[in-house]
Amino acid sequence: MVRSPMSTWLHKAEIPITLKPPKPNETLRKHLECNRHTKVLLLFRSFLRKRPTFNSIDSFSLLYALKACIRKHSPTHGKQLHTLIIKLGYQAIVQLQASLLKTYAEHGNLRDAHQVFDEIPSKSIICWTSLISAYVDNHKPGKALQLFRLMQMSNVEPDQVTLTVALSACAETGALEIGDRIHAFVRSKQEMIRDLCLDNALINMYAKCGDVVTARKVFDSMRNKDVTTWTSMIVGYAVHGQAREALQLFSDMNPRGEKDDWNSQSYAMKPNDVTFLGVLMACSHAGLVEEGKSHFRSMSEDYGIEPREAHFGCMVDLLCRGGNLREAFDFIMEMPVPPNAVVWRTLLGACSVHGELKLAAEVRVKLLKLDPGYVGDSVSMSNIYANKGMWNKKIVVRNQIKQSRAPGCSSIEVGSGVSKFVTSYDNHPLMTDK
Repeated sequence: MVRSPMSTWLHKAEIPITLKPPKPNETLRKHLECNRHTKVLLLFRSFLRKRPTFNSIDSFSLLYALKACIRKHSPTHGKQLHTLIIKLGYQAIVQLQASLLKTYAEHGNLRDAHQVFDEIPSKSIICWTSLISAYVDNHKPGKALQLFRLMQMSNVEPDQVTLTVALSACAETGALEIGDRIHAFVRSKQEMIRDLCLDNALINMYAKCGDVVTARKVFDSMRNKDVTTWTSMIVGYAVHGQAREALQLFSDMNPRGEKDDWNSQSYAMKPNDVTFLGVLMACSHAGLVEEGKSHFRSMSEDYGIEPREAHFGCMVDLLCRGGNLREAFDFIMEMPVPPNAVVWRTLLGACSVHGELKLAAEVRVKLLKLDPGYVGDSVSMSNIYANKGMWNKKIVVRNQIKQSRAPGCSSIEVGSGVSKFVTSYDNHPLMTDK
């Protein structure tokens, strides 16, 4: 029987179409993009088991698996993948080495991270930046700046990402001179792309290092600003006691001062929770108790921002600086989150300043339950007794102290590094003989 063209088309339409299965790397990538990190690692393992000759595994497969390890915080899988990279001979691939560095650094394993870096034969800017960033993220900014200097001595020119990370290290250590040199380098490179992150890092560095004037110059020179830009400047003013400037800048974020829909164009920039930390600190340092209370209410009522533990701490500090100690106590008791030792300790310090013995005793009971071994609380309490002439009770509290407080340290910028020292410390390598 001869089929008509139409019947032939219908016959073909009835044949099921078989789709090709997705390639392994494509499947891994899609799971990674959807934050299904466990699925990525399980699939990667199944690929290994099905193909013992590793035909389906390449450098991209390993890269996706490493990224899943970073986001899943899985150090054991990271070490296993490191072994597999060596076995397959992929050590020379920069992206894999950088991901390995990040995998180890995410878990604070800087020793292995540095070893991976040392074993890279030709270290690119990506490798240097990854290691410098690892030390910054693990709260070792001094070591990060040493590496930054070593990178420059190795004739590797930093890009804007490296400079942003280095500026963060400068901000943490107070290395203003190094930060100034980085800024000068940025200005000298006309071809360098000055993105928002780099400019924000400059503002943050200058503000934290105490040069608020230069921080404001960078702020005013920026055409595009985001909430981080505004917040860094506001917090910079607040930390250095320039409360009026901080509050004025916060007001400038909303020129019309309206509280309507965020989807409208009434606001220049919506503040975030960190912005309000700066605002509350500014109110606290200026003694603006009522204005601080108003801003604290405004967070949730006008901006839809739920206060965090740090905001409650700022409010306690605000009330204590204003001498409203009993109100601060009641505020702490009514907090929707359990108060931590720092909040109670703020109130205890204020009791010491104002000589509030009865309230201090109540606060001390709270602190003994939260952090009984903290020496500073006993010192504050003994000082209150001493100011009241209650020497017997002072001696009792002093005798309860079982250990001495860790000494505070200072830092000084010398050349291209930052050195730390404490009183009577005579074993520093840069110290000269008397």
